[in-house]
Parts: sequence; structure tokens; C-alpha cells
Amino acid sequence: MTTPGQTVGPFFGYALPFPGDGELVPASHLDSVRLTGRVLDGDGEPVPDALIEIRQADADGDVPCVEGSLRRDGYTFTGWGRAATDRTGRYSFTTIRPGAVDGPPFIAMTVFARGLLDRLFTRVYLADAADDLLRALTPERRRTLIAVDDGDALVFDIRLQGPAETVFLDVAG
Repeated sequence: MTTPGQTVGPFFGYALPFPGDGELVPASHLDSVRLTGRVLDGDGEPVPDALIEIRQADADGDVPCVEGSLRRDGYTFTGWGRAATDRTGRYSFTTIRPGAVDGPPFIAMTVFARGLLDRLFTRVYLADAADDLLRALTPERRRTLIAVDDGDALVFDIRLQGPAETVFLDVAG
């Protein structure tokens, strides 16, 4: 007999954040940049209790392999961060622009939110570059993976459903 799936949460904002979780580098870091955006549902309404995780390369394109990803000592870049959304659905990270690893630079992003049976995976590209993933998408779908540099921050909104739904990746394992 098949049983319905269950979602977990929403408890992300209570159980998982830790001090400095969204601060991969201090805001005073010479090369710091803010990555921010909103998580929106299919009706364009904010999701106030989502949790976003990012993993990225450093400025030289090296993926840090540092034990203790939760460490925030002001100088060790671990390449990993976590941020909860606020009541308006907004999240924010202070990080650096990643260098290219194998193709254009991007930030890997994972989304946890109420109503999801599994986490969602996507990428945040910093420019409309060309790699196999981006080339496989229509221009409209490709735009959902490109952060907009508004001069103060890189803005990347995540739309969980609807006509402008963010492209999510099927990650085996």
C-alpha cells in the first residue's frame, strides 16, 4: 500500500541557523559581495520559513576542502553558508565572487522549504555565460539562473512554481 509523503518543517528558521551562518566572509573583506534575494511561491508570495544553503569556489576557482564548514573565524573561507528567509522571504549572504572551476563561475544553491518533499538544487550564475546547462535552456529559462548585479548586491530570486519558476536540477544521489 502506498502512503503519502510527508514534508518536514517548517522549522528551518528555528533549528538550523547558527551565528554568522550567511557570512562566508566579513562584510569588511576587500572582495566581499552580498548575494541576496527572495524565495517566492507559485503565487509570487514570500516564503518566510525557507532555508538556503550555498557552496562555492573561492576567487581562484578552488573549491575549499576545509574541515569545520561552520567555522567563522574572520579569515578562513570555507565556501559554504546557510541563511534562513525572513518574513518577507528574503535571504542574504556575504561572500566573494567565485572563480571558474570548469566553465563559468557559479554558486551551487540548495533550497529547503515547507511543502517540499525533497530539497531543491539550482545554480546561481554571475553572468550570462555559456556552459552545457545554460546552452540547453531557452533564454527565458536561462534567465532564472542568472543573478542581477544591482550595484549594491547580486540579486537572485527563487521562484518555486509558476511561469518564471527557477530551473532546478535533478541531482542523483
